Amino acid sequence: MMTQNQRLLPAPLIELTGIKKIYGKGQAAVHALRGIDLTIQEGEFVAVMGPSGSGKSTCMNILGCLDTATAGYYRFRTVEVNTLSRNQLTKLRRFYLGFVFQGFNLLNRTSALENVELPLIYRGLPARDRHRKALEALATVGLSGWETHTPGELSGGQQQRVAIARAIVTEPDILFADEPTGNLDTARSREIMDLLTKLNRERHVTIVMVTHEPDMAAYAHRVIHFLDGLVASDQTNRTQR
Repeated sequence: MMTQNQRLLPAPLIELTGIKKIYGKGQAAVHALRGIDLTIQEGEFVAVMGPSGSGKSTCMNILGCLDTATAGYYRFRTVEVNTLSRNQLTKLRRFYLGFVFQGFNLLNRTSALENVELPLIYRGLPARDRHRKALEALATVGLSGWETHTPGELSGGQQQRVAIARAIVTEPDILFADEPTGNLDTARSREIMDLLTKLNRERHVTIVMVTHEPDMAAYAHRVIHFLDGLVASDQTNRTQR
């Protein structure tokens, strides 16, 4: 029988059960994930670490619906992601997920404002609404006054701020950050991590971040280590910054 506390626990935002990913067949088969069980609650800030080939990037791609599992179950807000059509997966990414990458992935000849507006164009928002939301997102990341600048006129840290604004302008349920400080120096890295922490604490944005850097992982609530396609450890960060 369930206890009262168990009944009150909210359903996880994300739940992975027995997730496996195999590339290739026969002797050439690569078992990237060997049976991952993982839950992420709404409002968490989770850092994912592990050496190259550990499975962390494969797991991130599955979470972001950029790849599909070979076996197992992925539930997003209790919805079975495995059963969704390609069109439904596109809508899930477009309306519920945000992405920040190491390489910024901005359009070089396009202003900061236009870069941030891009995902709203895919949503079909009118120009006036896109403009307003993009201005608000840029203000949130501290770039008011930089709206007309192109990426070539911005520092690396500013470019990553534009990328974060583009990711949050759609108000996603979760933000996936893949090595968001990988191309930045120490000072700019800390600025970006302070910004992500602020988004998590003040706006309750759920964040899952892949990183190789323990200093960056120290900002997260939880640190999950992958090794050989398995979760080697999943620990609460008692020294969170």
